[in-house]
Amino acid sequence: MADFAAARARMVDVQIARRGIRDTAVLAAMRTVPRERFVPEALVEFAYEDTPLPIGAEQTISQPFIVAAMIEAAEIGRQDRVLEVGAGSGYAAAVLGQVANQVFAVERHAQLGTAAAAQIEALGYDNVQIVSGDGSGGLPAKAPFAAILVSAGGPDIPHLLKQQLAVGGHLIVPVGERGDQKLCKVTRITQDRFEEQNLGAVTFVPLIGAHGWPEDGSRSASNHTPGASRKQTLPEMIAEAAEPLPAFDDPAFGRLFDRFADRRVLLLGEASHGTSEFYQARAAITRHLVEHHGFSIVAVEADWPDAATVDRFIRHREPRPGAEKPFQRFPTWMWRNTDVQALIRWMHAHNADRPMHDRAGFYGLDIYNMSGSIGAVLDYLDRIDPEAGAAARERYGCLTPWQKNPATYGRAALSRGYAECERAVIEQCQALLRKQLDYAAEDGDDFLDAAQNARLVASAERYYRIMYYGGAESWNLRDTHMFETLRHLLDAKGPDAKAIVWAHNSHIGDARATDMGQVRDELNIGQLCREEWGDAVASIGFGTHSGTVAAATDWDGDMEVKRVKPSRRDSYERLCHDSGTERFLLDLAPGRHEALRRALAEPRLERFIGVIYRPDTERWSHYSDAILPEQFDAYVWFDTTRAVTPLGPEHHRGMPETYPFGE
Repeated sequence: MADFAAARARMVDVQIARRGIRDTAVLAAMRTVPRERFVPEALVEFAYEDTPLPIGAEQTISQPFIVAAMIEAAEIGRQDRVLEVGAGSGYAAAVLGQVANQVFAVERHAQLGTAAAAQIEALGYDNVQIVSGDGSGGLPAKAPFAAILVSAGGPDIPHLLKQQLAVGGHLIVPVGERGDQKLCKVTRITQDRFEEQNLGAVTFVPLIGAHGWPEDGSRSASNHTPGASRKQTLPEMIAEAAEPLPAFDDPAFGRLFDRFADRRVLLLGEASHGTSEFYQARAAITRHLVEHHGFSIVAVEADWPDAATVDRFIRHREPRPGAEKPFQRFPTWMWRNTDVQALIRWMHAHNADRPMHDRAGFYGLDIYNMSGSIGAVLDYLDRIDPEAGAAARERYGCLTPWQKNPATYGRAALSRGYAECERAVIEQCQALLRKQLDYAAEDGDDFLDAAQNARLVASAERYYRIMYYGGAESWNLRDTHMFETLRHLLDAKGPDAKAIVWAHNSHIGDARATDMGQVRDELNIGQLCREEWGDAVASIGFGTHSGTVAAATDWDGDMEVKRVKPSRRDSYERLCHDSGTERFLLDLAPGRHEALRRALAEPRLERFIGVIYRPDTERWSHYSDAILPEQFDAYVWFDTTRAVTPLGPEHHRGMPETYPFGE
């Protein structure tokens, strides 16, 4: 059974207090009110997630942080009378009841109001009253109020609500059209004087009513401020700044990215692991920068041993004897698809007439294939130093039971003395590195491969152990490993080496500009690269509005071609879609389009689809808060996209024998 009390405490500590809410009465109220009682039964497991949730009638229960932020901004005292407009589930009214003396909450949807009132009564909150009706005009019979909170966005600040404030009282209300709302704080200074403050961008359902929006969403004479001038909308600003993208095979496509040619590291993202346009765009950028600007490292979110097999083909090196065919594990379509195959063939042909030191290579950054890495280290040591190989076998022996399913090692580690095994793999990595000078004399490329595999085993051992503890530690270990692998590659290739990285947006965008870093204490490659190399790094995110994607429903499940739901109205993706430009590059660098950068700098939702896609729970499983111009240096947009085409049978266990080398 879920431990809601623990989840509620963590919600307050991580989602609310860590974001800056300091009012002790508000924090105590959020710790007290059971949010799980105010969400539909089917969504109870998500009750303490950092997200709004649907409650019926096209309404939502607000994100917990927003509830806390609005109540804190209202500066409510224990003896105050408070009005909430838009009671919805009754949750915010219940929290208000913990900090105020008396709360009135108006809800225009009768069924929601009835359910909220029943829940409030069941919980014994006798200082909270739910009223049915049009809340856009307030509740004059109960005025004045020390605070009024509006949980829906209107076209303007409702005049009648201002008039129902007590002197010194505060009105907290979202204002603006959906997708371009701001949270306003209005303070009544005297009977005739009010002060207004902008608290930042928000997204709320529309305030429907006589003093809000009509049912059809238009402005009527009663809710439109006469003489208000029309300003340029965010989608219009995006359309003005957007640089249209030519066809992938047009040389002009690659030339658009010459502005990043002087960087040492260029990070290329993707909003999903199964979208063909993202692969084709990254391949076109990669071909241009490799051919014309000296980039020689293509480092991808794939396992080192698998990518090493491909790299041998790309750089015209002999295959490693006994090496497994690459990319046989879930999700096979991520790297075993026609778009990646085309890039591999191009790199193979590009390298054909070049000296070995000048050939572009293909490298894996990821951590998962522990068994493949162990095999690569042992094979290398058997050939170059059989005595060291025997010692390594003894050291790696403690991992043998878990090589085919290394995640089970973490489960076993909780009840076994795993420290001995951890020491053994670290000792093996150190032993290999100590012999660097001797081995490098034989073959520098082989040594780089073996040394990195040894590092991977040491990191993977820790990763599979700590993943069962939960929290940010396993994510941080993985991304730190990928960053360190990239750094080792650059060091090995020399001071003039330049790298292109292919990874998901969640890895290459700066984590500090998302709730990954701000709420969950997670870091990523993008953040670590910026901290290490500063302006020598550029990060490019990718996005789409709708189309199809190759993804599974569950981990290790079969690939399916799934329909991508149109982007949410409160997302960055919807702003790009509403720009009316089908495909474009948006330069977000400081000094370019500063007005747009400022407008985009308020947190909004951004969609993240990995190898798993579950459209039915998309809002809380695939969207996260982000600040786009701080996350990326540029953004590539394709309004409609299609799934990658896998090679061979679509079932993830079916493997074409010839990949990536034959037809």
